[in-house]
Amino acid sequence: MAVSKKVGDAVTRNRVKRYIREIFRHERASLREGLRIVVVARTAAAGLTYAESREALRRLFRQGGALGE
Repeated sequence: MAVSKKVGDAVTRNRVKRYIREIFRHERASLREGLRIVVVARTAAAGLTYAESREALRRLFRQGGALGE
């Protein structure tokens, strides 16, 4: 996981990282085995709520074929 300093100050970057970790924790059971996933948060991530972040990551997982559903 990478969150650039362009995303915001330390508080904002840490919030984005916490969101990503928590989403992975909840979605881990849905993800296919043996994958390596790299998440790079962009500046728009700073303005997202937890729910918006979760939906965005789930959409990316679906597009990338990472969900085992």
